[in-house]
Amino acid sequence: MHVIVATDGSPASLIGARQFKQIADSREITDVTIVAVVSPYAAVPFANELSAKRSSGLTEFSFVDDARGALEIVAAEFDGWGPVIHSTVRSGSPAQEIIRLAEELDAGLISMASGSRGLTPTILLGSTASRVQHSAPCPVLVCRPMRSGSA
Repeated sequence: MHVIVATDGSPASLIGARQFKQIADSREITDVTIVAVVSPYAAVPFANELSAKRSSGLTEFSFVDDARGALEIVAAEFDGWGPVIHSTVRSGSPAQEIIRLAEELDAGLISMASGSRGLTPTILLGSTASRVQHSAPCPVLVCRPMRSGSA
């Protein structure tokens, strides 16, 4: 089975990748593709909060560099895990590009974090996760980081 792990460069997306890895059986997975989507029309750049090295100039190329930096950190979580790890940066609407990638790869599962860029911590499902969940051609695992202090 081919699995897509989406990251938006947030700590929540890294935690979501770790949660997926904890519950998944690597013997059932042949490939994992980690994807970051850069929106060419975004009012704000790709927010790579995972890497200490961040681009200083705000250009489309710096957004891609920041996305690649986040991909490297998430991909490192899967080093030695078993399945073949791929990574890709795509450009467009995050939900649409994640869904397109799942269709192109005939993915068996999409794993992503929820609410990492939401308006408040009380919103149950982020808009990208909600769109992917409703339109994906395969099951979607939505990981939500636990609040501090909860078991």
